[in-house]
Amino acid sequence: MLDEILNRHIAAVQRIPAAEQQILEAVDLLTSTFRIGGKVLLCGNGGSAADCQHIAAELVGRFVRERPGYPAVALTTDTSILTAVGNDYQFDQIFARQVQALMQPIDVLWCISTSGYSPNVLEAARYARERIGARVIAFTGSRRSPLAEYADVAVAVGGTETARVQECHLLIAHAICELLDTQP
Repeated sequence: MLDEILNRHIAAVQRIPAAEQQILEAVDLLTSTFRIGGKVLLCGNGGSAADCQHIAAELVGRFVRERPGYPAVALTTDTSILTAVGNDYQFDQIFARQVQALMQPIDVLWCISTSGYSPNVLEAARYARERIGARVIAFTGSRRSPLAEYADVAVAVGGTETARVQECHLLIAHAICELLDTQP
């Protein structure tokens, strides 16, 4: 059983190089955003919400190299905002409302959705692009998803098994953080 799980993990990781160009585009977009004084807002659900917090911590703190912190906010962390917006509006507005309040056109919204179909993530990406004019990075499993259509850079790992997609997303996020560490 464990061998089967590990083999599926290895097969998923072996698909990552197919997204190399998009990963490098994400690094370039983040680098240029930080250089002009922009910030990154991150959103996702469940394990992807935890990844948002993890990535924000790597950016604000440090990954490996000592450097100034990069401005990043996980929109998944403020339970008062999440529950108030979910109650007063709808759950699909929990991230879009924060995008409306916090995002500027020079910022990037980094959306993580294993399926690419999460309504609240889609609504945030749509709002960021159409109403703010901001750029969007999307991490998905499927190359064809509504989320990828809103993205300036869509990193799709080519899978449908949630655990394997999430494992790949975290590996790619760490690679992006390490590549950002090399930027002057």
